[in-house]
Amino acid sequence: MAHSAQGGHRSGAETHASHESHESHGSLKSYVIGFVLSLVLTAIPLMVVLNDWLEGTRAHAVLFGAAILQFLVQLIFFMHLREEKKPRYNLMTLLLGLIILVLIVGGSIWIMTYNQIG
Repeated sequence: MAHSAQGGHRSGAETHASHESHESHGSLKSYVIGFVLSLVLTAIPLMVVLNDWLEGTRAHAVLFGAAILQFLVQLIFFMHLREEKKPRYNLMTLLLGLIILVLIVGGSIWIMTYNQIG
């Protein structure tokens, strides 16, 4: 029973190609850019609130906008959403999660608003 070269063992090129597909996608530069953007997008709302630069609806808009941008920075620079090959399972999973989140939060707000004893 001789063991053939192809019997269950991968060649060096196949192993290298397989290893490359599972390596991290980001470079140090992209991580640093993402980190700096995250710090800035955290500092802006913090400074707006602590220093009372804006009030009411404008303050809420800045906080909400910074949160959305922070979410996008996390997806792009740390979760590597833009580098995903087809099929885009991570994007589909993210969208499903967002739909479920909106339904749960929106439904809860709806119930609390229209089910008041009054």
